[in-house]
Amino acid sequence: MTEPTIFIVDDDAPVRDSLALLLGLKGYAIRSFASAEDFLTACQPDWHGCLLLDIRMVGMNGLELQQQLISRQIVLPIIFITGHGDVAAARAALKAGAADFLEKPLDDQILITTIADALERSANQRDEAAAAQEIMDRMSRLTAREHEVMEKITLGEPNREIARQLGISPRTVEVYKARMMEKMQARSLPELIRLVLSIRKKATRLVSAPP
Repeated sequence: MTEPTIFIVDDDAPVRDSLALLLGLKGYAIRSFASAEDFLTACQPDWHGCLLLDIRMVGMNGLELQQQLISRQIVLPIIFITGHGDVAAARAALKAGAADFLEKPLDDQILITTIADALERSANQRDEAAAAQEIMDRMSRLTAREHEVMEKITLGEPNREIARQLGISPRTVEVYKARMMEKMQARSLPELIRLVLSIRKKATRLVSAPP
């Protein structure tokens, strides 16, 4: 699936059909599902776009589907569709990372605007993920010693101290440093630190993500 898609998950067939018609006329690619279970069975990690999800459904509800996607590390912005009695649950969904929630009856223009914002968020997430993967690929090409040198350099330790800790000469540290900088495609020490910090921040966000 190469184009961004609006995934509609709602157990009310008239609602699904109405949303699919409206969004299809706006030029969006649409896929509809009658249940959270059906969506979860079909869902692939590389799907992108946004999920238009009802909170209350027969079987697995919207909040439970959200948690399933989080546990599978499937990043897909979610717009919850809620009734008046579901607002508290919708706010809980926002804390768990939902993009937004809309109350029924839906306002067409607000819906379109919210979807546009969610798709922009999705595109940004994909760009960030691709950039992070590229940095991790570069790191994977480092030898164990080059990785050690990189870690110590990014901590601000001078070459002589690194040499003392690793039991090698300062000249050898320079050799490892040059090879490491080349593999990391970093033209300067500040750029190297930026690359390493970006990966650490991403790892921190994953660890601290809602369970």
